[in-house]
Amino acid sequence: MDEILANKIAAGEVVEKCASVVKELVENSIDAMSTNIKIELIDSGTKMIKVIDDGIGMSKEDATLAFSRHATSKISEEEDLFHIETLGFRGEALAAIASVSNIVLKTSTGSLGVEIHLSGGKITEIKNGNSRKGTSIEVKDLFYNTPARLKHMKSLYTELANITDYVNKLALAYPNIRFTLINNENVLLNTDGSGNQLKTIKDIFGINIAKKMIEVHGNNDDYQIDGYISLPEIHRSNRHNMITLVNNRVVRNIELNRVINDSYHSYKPDNRYPVVVLNISVDPTIIDVNIHPTKMDIKFSKIEELSILIQNIIKEALKKRILIPHIEIKNEPKPNYEELTLTLDNVSEPESIYKFQDNEEVIINEDFLENEENNLDISMQEHEKPVLPKLYVVGVVHGTYVICQNDQGMYLIDQHAAKERINYEYYKKKLGNPSNDQTSLLFPITIELSNNEFIILKENFELLKELKFEIEEFGINSIIIKAHPTWLPVGYEEVSIRKIIEIILEKEKNFSIEKFNEKVATMLSCKLAIKANEAISITELEHMIDDLRKCENPYNCPHGRPTIIYYSNYDLEKLFKRSGF
Repeated sequence: MDEILANKIAAGEVVEKCASVVKELVENSIDAMSTNIKIELIDSGTKMIKVIDDGIGMSKEDATLAFSRHATSKISEEEDLFHIETLGFRGEALAAIASVSNIVLKTSTGSLGVEIHLSGGKITEIKNGNSRKGTSIEVKDLFYNTPARLKHMKSLYTELANITDYVNKLALAYPNIRFTLINNENVLLNTDGSGNQLKTIKDIFGINIAKKMIEVHGNNDDYQIDGYISLPEIHRSNRHNMITLVNNRVVRNIELNRVINDSYHSYKPDNRYPVVVLNISVDPTIIDVNIHPTKMDIKFSKIEELSILIQNIIKEALKKRILIPHIEIKNEPKPNYEELTLTLDNVSEPESIYKFQDNEEVIINEDFLENEENNLDISMQEHEKPVLPKLYVVGVVHGTYVICQNDQGMYLIDQHAAKERINYEYYKKKLGNPSNDQTSLLFPITIELSNNEFIILKENFELLKELKFEIEEFGINSIIIKAHPTWLPVGYEEVSIRKIIEIILEKEKNFSIEKFNEKVATMLSCKLAIKANEAISITELEHMIDDLRKCENPYNCPHGRPTIIYYSNYDLEKLFKRSGF
């Protein structure tokens, strides 16, 4: 086959959508040591994608060769594949993009530049260009000569969302580069290139998220990790905001996502995901990025060591914070009295009277972004061994929410969630350190199973016996329980036993004693927790709060819901207009 046909076939893997083109072009700009990269789009890139940088540029000879297949200056021999330190290296992207679009390339190393025009992968014109150092590459009419690919492109919204998502991640990977993203003359992203990753997080996620990020660091013999993780109260419905960067490369790795999410276990709901930006630095010889042409998939030769490091870093960072969500009272819009007076003259509907206008400007405290510790509320303060502040019970609302106070403000505690956390840590400890205490059943419990369930359970008899269950076979595919450990909740013994057996059967293919203990402790904690609307005395509430203060994580129930929220004295004064309004 000829080279143009080969490039079109390669484009099927390299150029999947508009975001693929942006990815390849911007990564080339980064490899060219650019400090300022501007991406301009028309109609989400479907009509035009233009990337302008201030990098080292190319000579006329290199620029002419750049669109040939496997033309790259980033590697030259087989050994280089094991020491890849650039984002691109395959030499396929430009040829593949050119084969399915029309391109204008302008580039210069600082002397006389060159301008090259291509159509469908063929050079149609070469002429002298200006001497501005850097490169500008404009891609138009993407997939114009491959109608099947054009037909299957997503909506403009989806294409733009994909591009924005990837440029955001590159900006986080390279906070020292100024990125500007524009679609149809609307600026979507504009970072300052100052090198401050927290500022870039603010540019992408907003100031409220940036204020609730925790800086993390850690290393072992092979990996160095730096970055930011969100407080547990900040979570999203999908994994897209768990961003992992390996040697500044945006990567996808299911195992790393699982480890990050598991590290937040019991700090947040299981079906929600944190906002995380982790930079992983590693010797290129122990990773493999040459798995797929997009170079986003990655393999680690020491994934277990990396997983343990990530888990330890996140868990330690969360343990050092008092994680009580702070309910901030935002300023209400102030009435525009001049407009209100004019409106009253022509009032026709009662609601017309209430036309308010917010005249307050949003002011971002840049000092916070340089030294965020100075501006954090109680939840972000780091402690050697953080404990819940001393609280004094005032009363209960709806038989559910305990009102407490101290010198700092007012606290609301969900009595059910709090008792769940106390029970969870109690049962987790009991399961991890089973005693010899056992209670015999006056009436043994018989449980019938299907034949395959019976086989699975029989393989785990020893586990149940270690937990001090007295269990025996009883006829065909049945078991009998004659005794159980004393820590099972009173009145819920049979329900708890059946649930424990269900967990063993459910985890048959991926059984782990740690996950089993976790599941059982969570299940048992619910059974004995105080229910909503259950009346208990002030003395009992005080004992519950003392027990909560002793917990390793007193801030969330085992399912990740908050046990306590906080209103500062200042917020209370704002609510009642006592703070200088």
